[in-house]
Amino acid sequence: MLKETYRMTGTVKWYNEKKGYGFITSDRTGEDVFLHHTALQPQEEVQVVTGDRITFKIQNQKKGLAALEVKYFSDESEVIESDQEAGIGKSSSKIDSKIHEKIAEKMSKAFTDLSLNPELLRAISYAGYVDPTPIQAQAIPIVLKGRDLLGCAQTGTGKTAAFALPTLQRLMNTPSKDRLNIINNNKYKIIRKIRVLVLSPTRELAIQIANSFSIYGRYTGLKNAVIYGGVGQNPQVKKLQQGVDIIVATPGRLLDLMRQGHVNLSHVEVLILDEGDRMLDMGFIHDIRSIIKMVPQKNRQTLLFSATIPHEIIKFAKNILHDPVNINISPDEPTLEIIKQAAFFILKEKKQALLEYLLADSTITRALVFTRTKHGANRVVKKLQRKGIRTDSIHGNKSQSARQNALKNFRTGKARVLVATDVASRGLDVDNISHVIQFDLPDVSETYLHRIGRTARAGAGGTAFAFCEKSQRQQLKEIEQLIRMRVKIVKNHPYTI
Repeated sequence: MLKETYRMTGTVKWYNEKKGYGFITSDRTGEDVFLHHTALQPQEEVQVVTGDRITFKIQNQKKGLAALEVKYFSDESEVIESDQEAGIGKSSSKIDSKIHEKIAEKMSKAFTDLSLNPELLRAISYAGYVDPTPIQAQAIPIVLKGRDLLGCAQTGTGKTAAFALPTLQRLMNTPSKDRLNIINNNKYKIIRKIRVLVLSPTRELAIQIANSFSIYGRYTGLKNAVIYGGVGQNPQVKKLQQGVDIIVATPGRLLDLMRQGHVNLSHVEVLILDEGDRMLDMGFIHDIRSIIKMVPQKNRQTLLFSATIPHEIIKFAKNILHDPVNINISPDEPTLEIIKQAAFFILKEKKQALLEYLLADSTITRALVFTRTKHGANRVVKKLQRKGIRTDSIHGNKSQSARQNALKNFRTGKARVLVATDVASRGLDVDNISHVIQFDLPDVSETYLHRIGRTARAGAGGTAFAFCEKSQRQQLKEIEQLIRMRVKIVKNHPYTI
């Protein structure tokens, strides 16, 4: 009888729809698992394509591992639930110990050198991590020592784990001053007090950071809540009233709830600001200063992470950080070597035709397209959908639920193309984006970097195309000066000038 394992996660390596089979690369072992069309769940009507993120069980067959009960998932919280259902961390006869030992053996050579607690190492193992990224390897020991930190690293380098893991360990290891006993009629209730505050510039990034805290902290017993605008506040208030250790918030909604008396920051021990330069660009500086005034200064640890370190960030850091350690992971030289870049000089009216021409290439498995305006994004989406290309959009005019649904469709493969304004140029954490296409070239050179950083995540390769109008030649030169390399110009193409 074949032995069945608990539910795992992975990425479709390739799948031939006509033949009805392909392979999945397991997140936990890195091995290829055979996928037959009979393993797909009947309710899964979406076509399987390369790069799809899925969950599955496996069988050990004579010819190797084979997938069972294949399903799509929208975010990592579903992975947590499937792990818990499978009995991970408990004595379960379904767990294939050899697979887990293989993961632990790989991981033991890396993350255990960072002095993390067993509960965190266990969560890292089940998340499928093997080696820490440079920002993680440098930042985690410093944060564990309680030092303030100014960290500079491009998006996609693992900054969230760099501050979340040591922060979770601090809460686990320090006395529970954050708890208050309320005694009434010989009964008592334990209410958690907020000990960690993470500020984020966008709703999408806040949600992703909170999900990461849930993944890394799944065995710690710590609770977190995410606070952001654009949705009703009642569910957020209810969760705060139940008591949380960590809140991840956008500045505007947090201030609203503070003024209403729903949030008390007087017990915060760790203050984290992620994407600091983006928050300053978006005009949050006054809100942030108002929030920081309500956070204790004595014995507070403050961590500031930013993709770039302009003068404004240095000035701001001096006001909130105490004797910080500076970590600079080559901010001016991101991992451009693994991104294939090309630019097309093109007339504005031919951009849509070029985009459709490029998307006819099946190797573009998951494409993120950037436009300058919200209306421009909508126009591109409508025209692509008319051509039968599975497309969705994300921009400021969409409701929070619509934006989250668009991200879900993009992650699961229901949408092959996501068209976005720069609201998504940072904080958008989607694996296996094969191509970033800049339909409209940005006005600011640094934005070009943030956009192409959506591909080549965690060391993987990727391709970035830029559509450049004749009047934008100088902008392209400024981008080349910033990245210190020439962008290949595609010539003799049917749509170029």
